[in-house]
Amino acid sequence: MFTLAVCAEMVFRDLSIDERARRLHDEGFQVEIWDWTRHDLDALARTPAEFSSMTGYVRGDLTDPDGVAELLRTARVSIDAADRLGCPRLNLHGTGLDGDGLPVAPVKGEPTREMWAAARDTLGRIAELGENAQVTFTLENLNTAVDHPGVPFAKAADTLALVAAAVDRPGLRMNLDLYHAQIGEGNLIELVRRAHGQGLIGEIQVADVPGRCEPGTGEINHPAIARALADLGYDGTVAMEAWASKDSDSALDRFRAAFTL
Repeated sequence: MFTLAVCAEMVFRDLSIDERARRLHDEGFQVEIWDWTRHDLDALARTPAEFSSMTGYVRGDLTDPDGVAELLRTARVSIDAADRLGCPRLNLHGTGLDGDGLPVAPVKGEPTREMWAAARDTLGRIAELGENAQVTFTLENLNTAVDHPGVPFAKAADTLALVAAAVDRPGLRMNLDLYHAQIGEGNLIELVRRAHGQGLIGEIQVADVPGRCEPGTGEINHPAIARALADLGYDGTVAMEAWASKDSDSALDRFRAAFTL
């Protein structure tokens, strides 16, 4: 019922990224990557893998004028990279992240009214880029308590509000990350219902809490979420963006079992 994808950055870590992509393809999964500039795109393009998502920018942010210009510039370059891999979705965050997942320009407190207005304008321009290139940019919610302190617009509620009220265009959708949402907000099934009801989910990502490992290793009831998604009629992509708690093969098996109805 769902298209299942796996983040190649987090599994089979003893293999090269193109070997990971081949392995995931052989296991029946689509493939996701993060910062495409760190990888050999030609090697990835030679694999039989079907790519589901990749990072859609290299630097920049949603609100600072210089950061916005850099975000738009690197989003255009990312579109070209996505075209080489046939990748339909390009992922965004509230601000640029460094190699440790920390914001390059952290924000203290809640975003101001001016920041919201700037983010809406920037995302409208991003949506236009996506529509012209026939790809979809997805804005991902993050958690600030554990992994990404200082990221603005991190909550799922904020991300959904920006995509809905600010833009609501086919070139931009939400990447609903349930791992981050569980840490930041909880009430996951209701969150899924609200986002799906507005027609704004571009993709769903999963990992368990705590630990960010595969489904079945923590507190989230992933089979219940899978049933709720099926009841809603969601037939899009569910991607595991999780570390393997023991070995990658077992992690893939647990993920597949949780989302196979």
